[in-house]
Amino acid sequence: MSGAMARRRFLASGGGLALTGGLAACSAPLASGLTGSQPDTADLIFWNLFTGGDGANMVLMEDAFRTANPKTSLEATILGWGSPYYTKLALATASGTPPDVAISHLSRLPLLAASDLLEPIAQTGIGELGVTKDQFTPAAWQKATVDGTVYAIPLDTHPFVLYYNVDLARKAGLLNPADDSLTPLKGKEDFLTAVKAMKEAGGAQYGAVMSITADPSTAWRYFCMIYSGLAGPIVTHSGTRIAIDSEAMQETFAFMQSLTAGGLMPKNLNGSGANALFSTGKSGFLFDGEWQIPSYRLVKDLRFNVVPFPALLGPKPVAYADSHALVIPRNTKRSAARTRNAARFIKTLLDDSSVWAQGGHVPAWLPTQRSRAFLDQSPQRNYVQAAFNAQYDPVAWYTGAGSDFQNTVGATIIDTISGRITPQGAVSSMRSRLKRFTTARPPVTMK
Repeated sequence: MSGAMARRRFLASGGGLALTGGLAACSAPLASGLTGSQPDTADLIFWNLFTGGDGANMVLMEDAFRTANPKTSLEATILGWGSPYYTKLALATASGTPPDVAISHLSRLPLLAASDLLEPIAQTGIGELGVTKDQFTPAAWQKATVDGTVYAIPLDTHPFVLYYNVDLARKAGLLNPADDSLTPLKGKEDFLTAVKAMKEAGGAQYGAVMSITADPSTAWRYFCMIYSGLAGPIVTHSGTRIAIDSEAMQETFAFMQSLTAGGLMPKNLNGSGANALFSTGKSGFLFDGEWQIPSYRLVKDLRFNVVPFPALLGPKPVAYADSHALVIPRNTKRSAARTRNAARFIKTLLDDSSVWAQGGHVPAWLPTQRSRAFLDQSPQRNYVQAAFNAQYDPVAWYTGAGSDFQNTVGATIIDTISGRITPQGAVSSMRSRLKRFTTARPPVTMK
């Protein structure tokens, strides 16, 4: 299928996503992209989806670029997070008026690349600035590569990690001799013992908590981290074939229920409940993404640390993760000067990614990851290894950050954690839910 045909088929299907809102709600660069006029309001146009702490850090990095490049005007547009962002990016690119640089989750990259919406990195001149494969976390670079072609420059890895209350861990006897981290844990028995110690010896109400109720994405991250220690992706062949290892999945669900059935973890808990229990010292562990670190830093008298999850059911530790990455959307009319601006901007963001790391993320750019500016950041430096053990969503047109896939399979995982279905019943439910995706016609052909 030609690139133009791939783009047309992708858009005819709605880009595999639901486009929400109308042009009246769009920002000026977006509206011009959809209506066919050239968004030439700046020398460089950048789209991202960052708000809150991440948004503030990105603004600092953008301003650093402006200061270093006073003759190059930069216009940054923030769009809504999730599927609508990717639909708008696809529509603007297909209309020939995309931004010069955009953020993409690497879990979303395979569909964007297969739809011929991105410039191959080798054609952008970024390599001439020293931005090469050997300068990145291997797992992130591999995920940025689709069918042998690199389509994105990873900015970070943001893994699902293990938070712990330092005071409770000390009472439970779980700290190492240096009193600066947990004692090494390996295997489900070690882990269950540690969670039990947090509740009994540490005096917590619960050994561990996580957001469960109405939070299918967190449930999926938790499940994927454990299951991936035993088996491969649950779908293969670009998402057209179910590849569940029934024994491994049952073992995964049984392990999850062993934590909730005995009262070590609550069976039902929403995000605010998990936050309250961990913040007030009523839970020893918290299972969550590292992006929550800035929020917990604001809690008075809460002493916590963050480490990667240990190996649980398999022989090696696995960290569920995704990555924010920088892409250059395809535009045959983009001038060489704009392409050079895009390359310089991307390189500047990489060089300043110690600022980005303040939001909890692990820099994918190894020069920053190994720099004093990053290594002085705690607890971020403690879970760098999780970026090297990263397990991303399986490759399919329907997977990725904020996808309906995560919502759908996450619902079964929530039912299992709560004890509403057995591990065996959960496997059957997962097969049934996955069939909806694997039998659907893909919007583009993916190898």
